[in-house]
Amino acid sequence: MFIEKGHYGQDRCKSSSGPVAEPLGVVAAAVYLIFIFLFIAVPFYEWKAEVHNFMPTMRLLFLLAGLISICTSILLGFADDMLDLRWRHKLIFPFLSSVPLVLVYFISGERTAMSMPKFLHGLLGQHYIELSVFFYVYIIMLVIFCTNAINIIAGINGVEVSQSIVVASSLALFNLIQIGRLDDSESVWSHTLSFCLLCPFIATSLGLYLHNKYPAKAFVGDTFCYFAGMTLAVVAVIGHFSKTLILFLIPQIFNFLYSCPQLFHFVPCPRHRLPKYDQKSDLLNMSRAEFKAGDVKLLGGLMIKVLTVFRLLDYTEFEKDGEKWISVNNMTILNFLLKLHGPMSEYELNNLFIKYQITCSLVAFFIRFVVAGFFYDNVL
Repeated sequence: MFIEKGHYGQDRCKSSSGPVAEPLGVVAAAVYLIFIFLFIAVPFYEWKAEVHNFMPTMRLLFLLAGLISICTSILLGFADDMLDLRWRHKLIFPFLSSVPLVLVYFISGERTAMSMPKFLHGLLGQHYIELSVFFYVYIIMLVIFCTNAINIIAGINGVEVSQSIVVASSLALFNLIQIGRLDDSESVWSHTLSFCLLCPFIATSLGLYLHNKYPAKAFVGDTFCYFAGMTLAVVAVIGHFSKTLILFLIPQIFNFLYSCPQLFHFVPCPRHRLPKYDQKSDLLNMSRAEFKAGDVKLLGGLMIKVLTVFRLLDYTEFEKDGEKWISVNNMTILNFLLKLHGPMSEYELNNLFIKYQITCSLVAFFIRFVVAGFFYDNVL
């Protein structure tokens, strides 16, 4: 259907590839929304008038606000797939998508204080610090980051969906652990709702992965990336573990920081930074950016030197037409893995990245439940 309507892409990491349907992520998103729309009444059935004398309106508002944010992110992703939006639009629209969630959090009177480590209690004279408006700024920034984080780790078959499945499964497990260990009914309910929103997401993503895994029969498109990122942000805000979510996004955070010199054009950035396919060996290599040394500004040159010193960048110099040129690998985590481990197939690269993602999730659990105990009196 997508190919018939002219919605398809070409697989750049294969020697020969016909048109590949895109964006199939909109189908997964539609199935997810249908399930959640039917699910809306389920958590609130026991509060029907004949059972209880009140309805937890604020809980319902949180659920509906989260759904509005997810729906608008799907709309943004689909618009990007159809219209190829510019980067500035990709920052503005997630901000607008976060507004319903932030406003409901504000009117609900939920806590905006942050617990402080034990070694700061004596210095500050208090166990908590009130963030007030800065907490809402943090939520907005988290939504914008999550919406784009999945999208900038892309370019090989299966990587967008598989990383989303790993993070979502980790968050679902975290919710189950919290449901079992917490006594506060309100916290338990928040984690339960978060878990219920994650389960259908994992299920639809697994179905999508079957079509997107190597060799891909369909591409997920930006629709899925925005849908996945927003869903992860929404469940974290609803479940009141927005700070913990950061621990499960270590590879995405590394990729963002590593990409900053090119994303913000301190270093010249090509349109496509996906790994380079070598037809002879049928393997992927680091893709590179080549530019005149004089085109790099002072701050960009400093960034290149720092990354090179710490062996995070493959740096070479050469002469062309009597001028000094610089060649560096494109600054993405996939190219960085190819730098560390050498050329490999597309299938092997995706599996390697997912192994790192799973390892980081295990590290996140260790930090959250073991390391945190050394810094906080109560690990909730």
